[in-house]
Parts: sequence; structure tokens; C-alpha cells
Amino acid sequence: MNLKQLKFFCAVVDCGFNMWSAASALHTSQPSISRHIQALEDELEVAIFRRGRKRINGLTRPGAEALKVARRMLQDSENLHQLGRDFSAQDSGRLVITTSHTHARYALPKVIEKFTSNYPKVHVSILQGHPVQITQWLTNGDADISISSNPSWPVPSLAMLPCYEYPIVILACPGHPLLTHRPVSIVALVKYPLITYNSEFSIHRKVMRAFELRNLEPNIVLSATEVDVMKTYVKQGMGVAIVSAPGYDPKGDRHLNAIDAKHLFGSTPICLGVRKFSYLRSYTFHFISLFSPALSRDMVTRAIFDHADLPRRKQERAVPTVRS
Repeated sequence: MNLKQLKFFCAVVDCGFNMWSAASALHTSQPSISRHIQALEDELEVAIFRRGRKRINGLTRPGAEALKVARRMLQDSENLHQLGRDFSAQDSGRLVITTSHTHARYALPKVIEKFTSNYPKVHVSILQGHPVQITQWLTNGDADISISSNPSWPVPSLAMLPCYEYPIVILACPGHPLLTHRPVSIVALVKYPLITYNSEFSIHRKVMRAFELRNLEPNIVLSATEVDVMKTYVKQGMGVAIVSAPGYDPKGDRHLNAIDAKHLFGSTPICLGVRKFSYLRSYTFHFISLFSPALSRDMVTRAIFDHADLPRRKQERAVPTVRS
């Protein structure tokens, strides 16, 4: 048994049990994939795939268990390489963070500035996307860590550590009638055109659920993935935007007002995501501590390797003040 066999095995599963796709992804031939899979099955003395006529239909029960072990062995192999790099070049390397536009634009600049001043030889790369993309990039190993809301579906390969809870706010132009409501009611809000996140975001689901509970139909005139896009259309008078609080900058958004909407839609829990059984470089732990001081290195390590209970207490960021 060798790592190439395990790599080919996992690739076939990841490519939807399509041998041709797996061969293309690994830049090899389909017969080569077949030979390595057959050799692995011969050594294990069990069939790992359910086969139909000229195609693979899925995993057998032994195959499903073997996949878990294979993924862990491949991850351990990568961990060894990472460990070697960590000791040979402790203060240099690459850190890939996958997150949303809101966090990349508003929550991370000061953290990254401080981090790069401490680690000038570490190249920081940000992959921006919506929650589904963020989860996929982290799961596939394209990113080292993620900063986002919790996935709405189970992801067994990831550990999600709570960091903060961000309130939800309504953004409106000065003079908007909603600014006279203290607090704003859902009945008052439904009268106006609304702008908010696409359906992939948890805030969208929170907003729709709040209206459904009152049997109200909101007029969503625009949805987007980036808060800056939403603010642009608010300024054009298309409607009011429902966003996460970090997307509002009192200094930079002088032509907008933020209205507290936590009583209507709650808040958005923000988590730091890591792949289970992965090895994080020392500087990655330092970055995590800068972003969320409550997450110690020991706490993150336990979450990665032994599924220890995660902290339940989260810090809450302040709601921007409404300007008159």
C-alpha cells in the first residue's frame, strides 16, 4: 500500500466516482487509476467500490470506512511536510484565508496589518466567496482557515470555533421614514423595498423567516454577495439594506444611517474554521489569536485533533449608532 493508491482512491470519490474525471484531475491516465485501485483492493482483500455495468456506483461499507482512514493518512502526510517547513522556515511561508467580502473589507484589515508587521515574510492570500464556496475551499485544502458564519449543513471534516456574534442592522439614507421608528417593527419594514444578501447567506434566511412568522411578504428588490454593492443601491434610493453590522463604517458611510435590527433578525455567529487533523503553521496560530484572542493555541489544537468541546461564549460586536 502506498500514498499514491490512497490519493487515487480519494480522487475517484471526490470526482463523483468518475474515473475519467479523477484521471484528468490528477494528470494521469484512466488505466493507471484503475490499476492502483485494483492493487489497493487486492491488498485490503475487500471491494471498496460498488460496481455496475462499466461504471462505479458508490462505496461499499468497507470502502466507506477505508475512505476515512485514507483521508487521514493523506492529511498526516501533508502534516509532516508542513511540520518540516515550520521548523526549517518558521517565519516565512503562505497563509490562505477564505472569507466573505464583508470580513475581508471591514473586519480583517487591521488584523492583517498587525500580522504582516510581525511576519513580513509570510504571504497572505484572501479567497472571497459566499458561504458555500468558503466551506468548499477550506474542505478541499485550498485555504488554511476560514472566517464566516457556520455552514447550514453538517461538514464532518471541519471544526468550527465560535468567535463573535455580529448584530444585524438596517442601512437607510438620511431622512428615511424608518429612522423615526424606535424600535423599527417588522410591520413598518415590510412597507419598503429591501436589499439584502443572496440566499447562500444565513442573514437572508433569517430575514425571510422573520417575515414568514408574521405572514408578511417582503419586497426584495435586490440581493447581492457584497455589502458595498448593497450600499451603492441604497444610496441610489432603491431601498433599505439588511446587512451584518461590520459592513457599516460610521466614518466611511457618512451618507448612510444604521438602524439596530437585532430584535427583528437576531445576530450572526462568526466562526473560525479549520480542517480536522490538519497541521497549522505556528504563524497561523498567531493570526488566529489576533483575530479572536479568546481562541488559544491549545483550544484550536484540541478542536482539530480530538474533537474537544468548543467554547460556547462569544464576544459580541457593538451595533453602530444611528445618526440623525
